[in-house]
Amino acid sequence: MPRRRKERLRAGVCFAVIFIVLILILILICTVKFPEKDECQKGMFRKAAVAADSQTCSNIGRDILRSGGSAVDGAIAALICTSVINPQSMGLGGGVIFTIREKNGKVKIINARETAPKLVHADLLSMCSNVTDSPGVHWVGVPGELRGYERAHRLYGRLPWKHLFEPTISLTRDGVRISAMLSRYLLILQNKHTPLSALFKRPNGELLKEGDMVKFEKLTETLQKVADGGAQEFYIGEVAQTLIRDIQAAGGTLTMDDLKSYKVTESDAWSVSLDKYRMFFPPPPAGGAILSFILNVMEEYEMDPTSLHVGEKVLTYQRYVEACKFANGLKHLIKDPKFSSDKEAQALIKVDFANRVKAMISSDITHDTQYYNVTPVADTQGTTHISVLDEDGTAVSVTSTINHIFGSGVLSPNTGVILNNELADFCGRTKHIHPGEQPPSSMAPVVLYASTEKHILVIGASGGSMITTGMAMALMNYLWLGKTLKESIASPVVYVDGNNTLGFENKFDKDVIHALQRIGHTIKTPKYFYNTVNAVSKHEDECVNAISDKRKMGGPAGY
Repeated sequence: MPRRRKERLRAGVCFAVIFIVLILILILICTVKFPEKDECQKGMFRKAAVAADSQTCSNIGRDILRSGGSAVDGAIAALICTSVINPQSMGLGGGVIFTIREKNGKVKIINARETAPKLVHADLLSMCSNVTDSPGVHWVGVPGELRGYERAHRLYGRLPWKHLFEPTISLTRDGVRISAMLSRYLLILQNKHTPLSALFKRPNGELLKEGDMVKFEKLTETLQKVADGGAQEFYIGEVAQTLIRDIQAAGGTLTMDDLKSYKVTESDAWSVSLDKYRMFFPPPPAGGAILSFILNVMEEYEMDPTSLHVGEKVLTYQRYVEACKFANGLKHLIKDPKFSSDKEAQALIKVDFANRVKAMISSDITHDTQYYNVTPVADTQGTTHISVLDEDGTAVSVTSTINHIFGSGVLSPNTGVILNNELADFCGRTKHIHPGEQPPSSMAPVVLYASTEKHILVIGASGGSMITTGMAMALMNYLWLGKTLKESIASPVVYVDGNNTLGFENKFDKDVIHALQRIGHTIKTPKYFYNTVNAVSKHEDECVNAISDKRKMGGPAGY
């Protein structure tokens, strides 16, 4: 064979070998799963997450996301779950407010807070002094919860409505195990003899305890009917008729017309600038304007991690509690805009107003209540909050409530629905209740976004009037005081109640407490702290950080 031909043949063989090797390498690359470069740390998730106030409900929300559901689908499923895991906090008999940030950056508010019935008692406000000790059916507002779910799902849902109810219905069929959190509040029912107390007692009258199973038989039937027939089943169907019969038998004033005429409100979010972030929140009657006011005041002090050093710590908290006292004095401006102008509430979120208040705060003096123009209001403890971020970047911050623990204390025995006592939120805030009016609220489901860092923070709190405390302190810690999100939420808080009395959570710095007492603040020790903050946070191309507040023994879930 000629030499040149041999060389061509040898070159051809070499090329073929190289080609085959390259093909094998490509096959290996395509078939072998290499570890991802950036594995998420423990407690963080790659794509999506849900932070509810129980591990069970976070898991249900996560599973809905994983099966192709939207952030709204996951939030609704987790809320339905919460109505049986923490029924003392929320349920179908309450109201809900959604803050939804679409992946394109648009933020929408869906407000389904309860409203005053058309036949609201004319003298209801004269009974405000007993509202905490003597809840009852006369405080029940028209529930908006399911209409809120319906509207949010219609706009943003991906999975069928029925799918969102199925996990909780499966959970309740065999009974739900009572958690340590729920068992704590069952003591309220110890000496009562009502349909609600009977639900949580054995036939011999003994109260159920942690680990026992509670049977939500009637509620399960109601959930199934609503899953099959939609929200209208609760507002115009068989469930509605049964619910109204039960309420009226208990002495309540709600009618079928109240349920039929209930309307959800949609609006754009209000927003303020905080550091590098824009914070979006619901307008009145929600409490975002009060939260924004406190944060605006505190931002003007240009705090940083050194603000918590020994020489500055007392001053930082002195400024904060004084800002909270002014916030208490402004709560009467938070009203339903359908019945009152919101111009005064809009003024609360302006930086120039924060500066005016800041000028009235001294470093070593506190004042009597008239200085802050405070009207004492009843402090409430209920609510739940859920934060969700899905794969495509849609965020849901949603807060739901029946107001006080177990709401009005009234259970509709034939539907299993625990009814709210939301009308109590009018106490100390107004002199007249209009039929159809929504009461003011502390609820503040918010979304923060920093465009420079492409960072989103979905955050909110439960705890009634302690919502503002939980949110303000968590955000101060995170935005300015150098704490991680987990540390920001876990840090002990100081709560300024409706009478401007300071309450300090366990493990709060004793030196600061004593120093504030010397300044002249009135201090007491609350038995419980209800502030519970749940949050989901994500920077672009990084893992999702989800935190469920341990105060309510919750846990996040994601994938």
